[in-house]
This record gives sequence, C-alpha cells and structure tokens, in this order.
Amino acid sequence: MRFLLDAQLPRALGLALRKAGHEALHTLDLPEGNRTSDQAIALLADKEGHIVVSKDADFVISLLIKGSPNRLLQISTGNITNAELEALLLGNISAIERSFQSGTHVEINRTTLIVHG
Repeated sequence: MRFLLDAQLPRALGLALRKAGHEALHTLDLPEGNRTSDQAIALLADKEGHIVVSKDADFVISLLIKGSPNRLLQISTGNITNAELEALLLGNISAIERSFQSGTHVEINRTTLIVHG
C-alpha cells in the first residue's frame, strides 16, 4: 500500500511502514514540508494512489464534500505515544488493507477499525 502521512503524525511512522514493505511519504518529504496545504496533500495522494493518513477531521469533510482524497485512513486515538501508534497501525495493517478493498474512508481508534465508505 502507498501512504501519505500528514504533518501531525510522526515521521518515524513512515519509516516503520516502509520497513513493513509499504510505500510511505510524510509531508516533511514534500517540497513545502509541513506547510503543505491539505488540498495539495489530497491532490498528490489522488494523483499518485496514496492513502492519506491523518488525525485532521478536515480531510473527512473534504472527502465527504469533494470526494478527495480518494482514500483516507483517519486516526482517532486521541493522545497516544508514537510507539503505541506505530504498534496499533502495524498490528492492524492486514485489516486496514482489507478495509480499503471495499471502502474509501477507514477510521482506526485504540480498539476498533471502522469502514465508513
């Protein structure tokens, strides 16, 4: 899978996803870094087939209203350590992959994976 991680997520999460065999970019890897707008992130993800990974509810609104980004993994854990977040995503990566076979908006919290659409 191809992931594009939003600015509020740790860059190390991208490294962990790459070690697990996935493609992952962080906004810090983009020319404008963490100043990259949500619209630019969504456009790049749609163009290159990435799943946007974010805690930002603005992406949910954009997906519902504009249909972009095409695919969104919403992190709804509240405060969580980077190590816990990494373990949560990698521990559920197979379920996340399956969820995106039928959905475009997947939400993960500390206990549940929800396919919204």
